[in-house]
Amino acid sequence: MLGPLAVIVIILTSLDHFTTWLCLTQPVEGWSVTEANPLSDFLFSQLGLLEGLALDSAVTLALLVMLVLTGASNAVNLTDGLDGLAIMPTVMVAGAFAIFAYLTGNVVFAEYLSIPYVPGVGEMVVFCGAMVGAGLGFLWFNAYPAQVFMGDVGALALGAALGILAVMVRQELVLVIMGGLFVVETISVILQVASFKLTGRRIFRMAPLHHHFELKGWPEPRIIVRFWVVTVMLVLVGLATLKIR
Repeated sequence: MLGPLAVIVIILTSLDHFTTWLCLTQPVEGWSVTEANPLSDFLFSQLGLLEGLALDSAVTLALLVMLVLTGASNAVNLTDGLDGLAIMPTVMVAGAFAIFAYLTGNVVFAEYLSIPYVPGVGEMVVFCGAMVGAGLGFLWFNAYPAQVFMGDVGALALGAALGILAVMVRQELVLVIMGGLFVVETISVILQVASFKLTGRRIFRMAPLHHHFELKGWPEPRIIVRFWVVTVMLVLVGLATLKIR
């Protein structure tokens, strides 16, 4: 219930921001900021314009962080169904976020690339490096056939770590792109459950998606490597957004 509730509240708060922005930047005769919506009316009447906007933004940020962390954490956990399937994409995304963290923490590069400058976030390069190193060390024993498994504790923690990185470098949407494998795996589960409950039919032979390909007869190593290849391409697309924007 937490995820859908967060999405609904974020959408409503975003609409609130839009009407507020509209009143401030494109004023219409007879339409004031406090008449735009009840939340703005309360915040601005009680706190004033600037303080009201600050609190409004803080609420939106808190809800966004909650959505990103819970979504990323559970998405990685759902992906961890085959040997090495979750850890290698996690390593790739963490490595890419190391680049984002370095650029975001450097005022010159941030200004040149038109990305948010966040003082001190460059230190997260060390954290990303630790994730990459630890992930590769784990993959040595988790590769097919696996000798060690991360379990829910490891998968949930790694997903949350990616979510934290995305929030800190202000690249939440890029996480959706580079972590597209995690997103697709999660969507496959949502569609499967929704379809079965509403129509009694299954869209996939089994969810998450990697199990669907297993039941189609694909060998496990083929599924793993092909999903890795997809992640490599998605990470490159995510890095390419640095110049596209």
